[in-house]
Amino acid sequence: MNHNATPTPAALSSGQPLPALSERERAVAEKFAAGLTYREIGEALFIAPSTVRTHLAAIYEKLGVRSKVALAMHINAIGAAPAPSSAVADASPVLAIFPIECLSADEHWRRFADGLSSDITVDLARYADLPVVAFHTMKALGSKPADFTADGKALGVAYFLSGQLRADAQRVRLTMELADAQTGVSLWSERFDRPVEDIFALQDSLTESVINVLAGCFGAIATVGRNAIRRKPPASLRAYDCYLLGVEQHNTFSRSGNREAIRLFSRALELDPTLVRAWTELAYAYSIEACNGFGSDPKQSIEKWHRAAENALRHDPTDSAANTCLGDAMGCLGDLEAAERCYRRAFEYGSNHADTLMLLAGSRALVAGDPGEAMPLIERAMRLNPFVPPWYFGMQGRILFAAGRHREAIAALRRSTLDSPNALMFLALAHAAAGEGAEAERFAARLDAEFPDFTVEGFISGYPVTNPGAVRAIRDAAKLVPIR
Repeated sequence: MNHNATPTPAALSSGQPLPALSERERAVAEKFAAGLTYREIGEALFIAPSTVRTHLAAIYEKLGVRSKVALAMHINAIGAAPAPSSAVADASPVLAIFPIECLSADEHWRRFADGLSSDITVDLARYADLPVVAFHTMKALGSKPADFTADGKALGVAYFLSGQLRADAQRVRLTMELADAQTGVSLWSERFDRPVEDIFALQDSLTESVINVLAGCFGAIATVGRNAIRRKPPASLRAYDCYLLGVEQHNTFSRSGNREAIRLFSRALELDPTLVRAWTELAYAYSIEACNGFGSDPKQSIEKWHRAAENALRHDPTDSAANTCLGDAMGCLGDLEAAERCYRRAFEYGSNHADTLMLLAGSRALVAGDPGEAMPLIERAMRLNPFVPPWYFGMQGRILFAAGRHREAIAALRRSTLDSPNALMFLALAHAAAGEGAEAERFAARLDAEFPDFTVEGFISGYPVTNPGAVRAIRDAAKLVPIR
């Protein structure tokens, strides 16, 4: 793909027509760049959400862009500056998704496979934070690489994703495989099996499953990336490499890990200041610093958290995790109405992304909004992502505790990261509320020994915990156990 031929942002401002786009494509592009969802665009233009996705795949190819952020920059003339340096342009690997091969003779299943391929292409670019080659470009190449090395070089990609679909009147079976574009070595594969019911619901279900197993902080792409990065000398790390290593450190929820995560995310942003997810994860790292007592100045941590979340949304207003993170920061600053607005946007843009739903569940239960929404969000997240990472259980545990379901909270928390201070605190509180004083004291003593700067009130102010029921539950249980 020749990026030098891509029209400049100035030529693509909203006041001038977009070259090569049809009138309908132009309307879809402008609405998508403005932050509307597939459903909202479909309602505004009287077309189906799946048709919106198909138009977007064509738009990506015609404009020579590979992500929603790049599309928004073209449409809105954001950052109409000189082309980025090669170091920035090479910030992350590129993924090519071959059209899913349909092994069923019925023509409607072939159309289904094409629609599924398009949906996965568009959504994966958004949720995995990777540039993805447009679907129409890949459709011309068939259902799998003819020559891995040659095709990989021609497309400039690091990974190939391919799939096969088998269907009959009762069931659909989809097999997906991720391969190294240079060697053809299989890096990951998975089979998804679904009953045939409503065909559109089935397409959405399969898309969601594939995206959430591949994307996310513990997804297949991130895991493969980290394993490869560890073999690199430190001096050769790119922005995306630093980001992935930072996520790994960030998810230890330890003082040293969080400090290293902040260093790695900051380095990633030095190399590529437009890497949205690095801004978001940096914001979350500062939030962990604030509520766990990992820093010397909680107010300064909150200010950095707020600033990083705003920078993420400046580059992509539709980033769902960044919206959740900014909402939590606004809660710390006492603006619960602004927090609630952020959470509504987060759900609008991330209702099919498991990591976002887990974060949003915690925010609903502890910060602002309706705590009754928290458990349904968690249940949906765990359905979407069957490979449940440990921090999901930590979030589930604190929400179950706030809901008064103490035995269930204990069971969930024991499956989380038990070297994090908030998990130890909630375990101590849940055991105390369940009348298990000895166990409560054991976890309280461990919390005091391992995290001497951590306090219950510091967690409440730095998380923040502002929903009245959650605050009351934490403080009442803290009276039953020797915990600071």
